Amino acid sequence: MKTNFSHIGLAKLCGWFGLTRQAYYQNGWKGMEVSIEEDILLSEVSKIREGHKRMGTRKLHDKLCKFMIDHQIKMGRDALFDLLSSNHMLVRKRTRRIQTTQSHHWLRKYKNLIRGFVPTGPNQLWVSDITYWKINGIYVYISFITDAFSRKVVGYHVALSLETVETIEALKMALSELILGPNIQLNLIHHSDRGVQYCCNEYVRLLNENHIQISMTENGDPLENAIAERLNGILKDEYLNDSPVKSIYEARLLLAKSVRLYNEDRPHMSIGNHYPSQVHQQGLKTNRLWKNYYKKKPTIVNQS
Repeated sequence: MKTNFSHIGLAKLCGWFGLTRQAYYQNGWKGMEVSIEEDILLSEVSKIREGHKRMGTRKLHDKLCKFMIDHQIKMGRDALFDLLSSNHMLVRKRTRRIQTTQSHHWLRKYKNLIRGFVPTGPNQLWVSDITYWKINGIYVYISFITDAFSRKVVGYHVALSLETVETIEALKMALSELILGPNIQLNLIHHSDRGVQYCCNEYVRLLNENHIQISMTENGDPLENAIAERLNGILKDEYLNDSPVKSIYEARLLLAKSVRLYNEDRPHMSIGNHYPSQVHQQGLKTNRLWKNYYKKKPTIVNQS
């Protein structure tokens, strides 16, 4: 029968086998402890990946820190990488892209307002994008809106088409979380590509009605909307692509679960390995290095 070591402090193992600490080290039992430690960690990694199916090694190591302290295990990130590699548990990135932006249209396009802009709190800059997702042999399309400061997904919607009416649903969700009142002045920028979904009258009207400034990319460079592009990859690669989905109904359930895991249970390096929901709700001032994707040095603008 296989023994479960996951709740046993490793310092007690000597007592299990009737060994003194001196005899333990003199007789080469260290290898046995290392083997047990590795089994415990691999088991815990498997548990984490029940939800975060493609979580990378750096994120895993961060989530394992408390677990390793509790079980008196010492293992650095590189050693964890080697352990996962030797057990065929590393994840490989996929590379494929389908065009979801149709920017050749007659509708008005807006200037890029965020070049060099660094938000200092939540709800100062939202970035939006649309990505594809293949389910049951067909493609569906997900609209995401992300708060650039906290990295929290504040709005999302999945649909069978790229129609504007579907994209607006993500915006309505994001707006529903805003606390608006007569004494609250909102100074928020909505940034997106120049796709027809974001330039159409209905979408622009909803932004204007809520006094949200409109910003758009200017030359089609993904770096002009890098945060949104990065989110697309994370949600699809780590949560969506490996899960079998048979209908749009199942797709919406899985998307909601995945966004919840991303927002509430996935540490993010750019926000000091905090969780996006935590930073968004508390407005944490993290000791992070803001990633500026432009050559120009950013100017910090305080809108608080």
